[in-house]
Amino acid sequence: MKPRILALDTTAEFGSIALVEGDGLVSELEMQTTEGFSRVLFGHVETILRNSGWALDEVACFAAAAGPGSFTGVRVGLAAVKGLAEALGKPVVAVSNLKAMAWFGSAPLRAAVLDARRNQVYAAVYDAGLQVLSPEVVTSFAGWLEGLPEGEIEFLATDFGPLRAAFQGTRFERAPLQDVPRALAGAIGRIAAQEFCAGRAQDPAAIDANYVRRSDAELFWREA
Repeated sequence: MKPRILALDTTAEFGSIALVEGDGLVSELEMQTTEGFSRVLFGHVETILRNSGWALDEVACFAAAAGPGSFTGVRVGLAAVKGLAEALGKPVVAVSNLKAMAWFGSAPLRAAVLDARRNQVYAAVYDAGLQVLSPEVVTSFAGWLEGLPEGEIEFLATDFGPLRAAFQGTRFERAPLQDVPRALAGAIGRIAAQEFCAGRAQDPAAIDANYVRRSDAELFWREA
């Protein structure tokens, strides 16, 4: 029997929920809010389950985007799947947003890039099996390009507009660019299904956030 996965991404203004069965996407629901997902998330979960004819206790594993992204958004999604999994006695898979972006690639080397604001990006390089080759960092995009490994690299981002100028005059000037949809829950669910089938899903208490960058509160506290 193919495992049923419920996956969430609440790490940015544009979020999503997906239902995955085996390696197939059953349904994906996009969400948008400027005030956070905590008040509306479970209503959307109920809607997508009802519209797909799924019962919550039929879900074999829950998955969530672990970041990087909004600190509050990351916590909302992880807390939601932890609570659901604890209540139902099911495991959880936490998936990096950058890894989920790399899932949409097709090249042997895939560089996933996500806006981190402050003129910085979150970025990492993965292989075709989604194993990380260049660790997840937060840095300037131009500086990150200089340290990338040799070989043809496919770049993946939701918006290349702010990044295009940095490619000029580098060895990546003609590199393939792949647009990634804002809705990542479907990719997160498929990755989680693979992890679940490989026996790598975890107890809800064991999963943690993948912030990459420390919160503003922590930075200010250390500087005080």
